[in-house]
Amino acid sequence: MSTTGAMAHVTVKSPEQMQELGRRLAPLLRPGDLVLLTGELGAGKTTLTRGLGEGLGVRGAVTSPTFVIARVHPSLAGGPPLVHVDAYRLGGGLDEMEDLDLDVSLPESVVVVEWGEGKVEELSDDRLHVVIGRAVGADAPGGADGAPEADEDDVREVTVTGFGARWADAGLPALETC
Repeated sequence: MSTTGAMAHVTVKSPEQMQELGRRLAPLLRPGDLVLLTGELGAGKTTLTRGLGEGLGVRGAVTSPTFVIARVHPSLAGGPPLVHVDAYRLGGGLDEMEDLDLDVSLPESVVVVEWGEGKVEELSDDRLHVVIGRAVGADAPGGADGAPEADEDDVREVTVTGFGARWADAGLPALETC
C-alpha cells in the first residue's frame, strides 16, 4: 500500500514541543485510527502519545506500557478511548499481537502502537505512521554563530505519513505550521 501523499515534516526542539505536537495531532484522530510510532529508544514516542492523550481528553497518566504491553485510557470528553501499545518486547508479527485483541479495540478506539512497524500494519489499510529521528550533523540546527545549541540532543525530525484514503484530506500538512 502506498501513501496518499498526505505527509507532514516537523522539527521538534524539546520534549514539551513533542508533547504539543501530540496535542495538535489529536483533533485529527477519530475512532478506528491506527497510529504507528517509530523511533529509537528515548526518541519521544511516549511523550508524543502523552500529548495525544491530553488532546483526546483521556483518563489516566500516559506512560510507557513496556512491561504491561498495552494500556487503555478511557475518554473523559466523550471521544474515543486511547489504546497505547508497546510492541518492543513482542518479536513476532500480527500473530503475536492477536492476544491483545487490537482488532476488536480498533473500531471504537484510537490505537497507538510504539515499535509497531512490521507488526501491525495488517490491522488497517488506513493508518498513520509517525517516524521520530534525532537531528544529527548538518541537520542539527545551530545557534546564530553556527555553534550547537545547548539542547541539541532534544532536537527531533518528525515525519507524519498517512496511508490509505482516510488520510488523503485529513489535514496533516497543517501540523507543519505552528
